[in-house]
Amino acid sequence: MNIRKIDTFSGHRDSVYTIISDGTGHGFYSSGGDGFVIQWDQRKPDLGKLVARAGVSVYALAFDKENQMLWIGQNFEGIQLLHLSGGTIQNTARITTSAIFDIQLFNGKALVALGDGVIAIMDIDSFALQKHIKVSDKSIRSISVNPSTSEFASGDSSHRVHIFDAEDFKLKKTIQSHTNSVFSVQYSPDGRLLFTMGRDASVKIWDVNNNYEPVKDLAAHMYAVNNLSFSPDGKYFATCSMDKSVKLWDASTFQLKKIIDRSRLAGHGTSVNKLLWTSYENQLISCSDDRMISVWEVLA
Repeated sequence: MNIRKIDTFSGHRDSVYTIISDGTGHGFYSSGGDGFVIQWDQRKPDLGKLVARAGVSVYALAFDKENQMLWIGQNFEGIQLLHLSGGTIQNTARITTSAIFDIQLFNGKALVALGDGVIAIMDIDSFALQKHIKVSDKSIRSISVNPSTSEFASGDSSHRVHIFDAEDFKLKKTIQSHTNSVFSVQYSPDGRLLFTMGRDASVKIWDVNNNYEPVKDLAAHMYAVNNLSFSPDGKYFATCSMDKSVKLWDASTFQLKKIIDRSRLAGHGTSVNKLLWTSYENQLISCSDDRMISVWEVLA
């Protein structure tokens, strides 16, 4: 596996916390501590377009391709709904006074992970809050949906992972295996495995079709693991960490293939917060507390 740094996008004035696809196949949105929401085009490096100013820090974005809406999670303020074609804020919902850590859209609903231990369920069409699920006394940090089983998983700062039915939102299973906060949960593209990770620096892998029995426990990083992203073909996955590194792994053997850090490949200088592995020339995108977004070409 060969990795080559393509470019670095600079435009944020504070830590960059999140990056998501913009649905075009060659672009993405980013946001972070400065509250700026910027759209980037991988074909035109470093020519970002400011699409919104949230006014407060943003940990979570979600793109509704069907309605051409961008969901913006304003920490301590609620949700903003940005109409992309018009470039205007269409709706605002003050659903919480705490942080918003994740937003996932599925089956007409928005699943919102909140800092007060609640998962908020909103109806996408009406933009109305429909349900509160009190999960923890601490933050819900991440949500991942498994369309093949119609389930979703959440990870929280109580060290737990919860599995819910995505239709009736009932709790199906609780996994308590991590020894510290669970920062991210991610189903594999085929829906057969669940990957969980967090402050204990490990990545744990669970067999979805075998009642979430453990498959593998990876001592993945030196410090907290913040996020994981799969390659477009599903053969590899990448993890990023507070230890400033990005690591690439074989998705079938779970063997480490490559490390991207400061000394190797001129990686980030501070915590790497989020990853997005795109189909555009198999480019892997990373964002960091160093205010930078780096783009890597992966030749596997």
